[in-house]
Amino acid sequence: MQCALKFACSAAPPSSASIAPLLFPNTHNKKKKLRNGCSIRAELSDDNDPLLQAAINSASLRFHETHRQDPLFIDPYAGCFVSTHTQMDMETKAKQYCIATKFIDDKLLSTVNHMDGLKQVVLLSDGMDTRPYRLNWLSSTIMFDISPLRVFQKAAEKLDGVGAKIPQRCLFLHVPLETPNIQETLVTKGFNCTRPSVWAIQGLPLMTLVSFEEILLTVSGMAMKGCLFFGELPAWLAETGIGNKSSTKKWINNIFMSYGFKVDMISYDEVAKRLSKVVKPGDYEKILFVAEQLRCSDDQMETWRKELQRVDEDGDEEGFEDL
Repeated sequence: MQCALKFACSAAPPSSASIAPLLFPNTHNKKKKLRNGCSIRAELSDDNDPLLQAAINSASLRFHETHRQDPLFIDPYAGCFVSTHTQMDMETKAKQYCIATKFIDDKLLSTVNHMDGLKQVVLLSDGMDTRPYRLNWLSSTIMFDISPLRVFQKAAEKLDGVGAKIPQRCLFLHVPLETPNIQETLVTKGFNCTRPSVWAIQGLPLMTLVSFEEILLTVSGMAMKGCLFFGELPAWLAETGIGNKSSTKKWINNIFMSYGFKVDMISYDEVAKRLSKVVKPGDYEKILFVAEQLRCSDDQMETWRKELQRVDEDGDEEGFEDL
């Protein structure tokens, strides 16, 4: 199965021109001829890279939450990404983002803690996800981060500068979002489709509904039956998918089921109440969800196919001997 994932950075679909310089190398490296025969190369800087700025904004929310009197979580590394003069709207956006972050943190650890042997975690992120460093992972946990390469490289430099370390006997590997074949790259780096895995998405830049469906196709093909996929999605995906006022719940059920997942929408308000927090209504439009894989992975199906073929061949040989 080959999936070329295409993504961008905003909560609503941005123009293709805003993301082409980063995600398409030919566009990114294209030289522009001047009248005097000289040429210049258009390059993204830290200030005009929308993916980098979106990741920094999220890191800023985690930084401010960490320094609250009663924080939902502690991210000791978020500060290395954030400028001291960064100003954010902390009233609504921060609370909902941080509630989702806490929910995903807890769900990841509770799921991994029930896995035997090798524990596989796939994070679909903005490139500045510090979970591999800040969460208390069990030994034999292998983590894969799928995110924009440039953002991840910037984050890795910052994290190395503050001495961030992965827990002992754990492994952390990066898969660039721009990789033509995400599934093949994951397998090359050691992902085992016949072992349990858990998949979490938060901050991954999405450009279109099609790009999200490609994610679903990848997860569906690689995750074993019973594995979980959860996290946050932009609400505009539902609007794109239905084109009318049909319920978001109906839309999300239909699209996940079409790829073999049973899905539940999670209420931010209910999560907030369990955490003794209150979320005020606002325009932070995200969908919090938990989905369970109902199908076998592609490798599981291939194993069953080979086993059935072997049984059929053995039966044919026994029948020939009887004759």
